[in-house]
Amino acid sequence: MPEWLWWLVIAGALGVGEMLTLALILGMAALAALAASIVAGVGGGIIAQLVAFTVVSAALLLGLRPVARRHLHQSPEIATGMDALIGATGIVVEAVDGGDGRVKIRGEVWSARVTFAGQTLEPGTSVRVLRIDGATAVVHPAEL
Repeated sequence: MPEWLWWLVIAGALGVGEMLTLALILGMAALAALAASIVAGVGGGIIAQLVAFTVVSAALLLGLRPVARRHLHQSPEIATGMDALIGATGIVVEAVDGGDGRVKIRGEVWSARVTFAGQTLEPGTSVRVLRIDGATAVVHPAEL
C-alpha cells in the first residue's frame, strides 16, 4: 500500500476520534496527516512526511486551537428564553407578595413573588424582574 494511503487512513482514524471526543486535538492531527499524505503523494520521503506532519500539527495546535476554543466557549451575545426576562419591566396584574401574585411581562402573565418578605405590590405597580425561579418571576418595584 502506498505511503500516502497510510496517511489517509491515519487521518480518517484521527477524524473519527475527534468526532467522538470533541477535544479539538485529534482533528488538528487529522489535518496534519492529510498534509503528510500530500507530501507523500508528490514523492516526498518519510522524513519530509514526518516534518510536514509535525509542523502542521504544531501550527494548528498553537495557532488555530485557541481561537476555536474561544469561539466554542463564548456565551451568546443575545439573551434568549427566561434569561431575556431578567431586568425586564412589567406591571402587577394581581397583588404580589412573598408567596404569590401575577405580573404581566412582555405581554405574558407570570406568577410572581417579591424579593422581601412582608412586602406587597398592588395591581398597576411597575416592577423589574430580578430572576426567574422555575415558572415564578422574582420582582421588585421598578423605582428601586
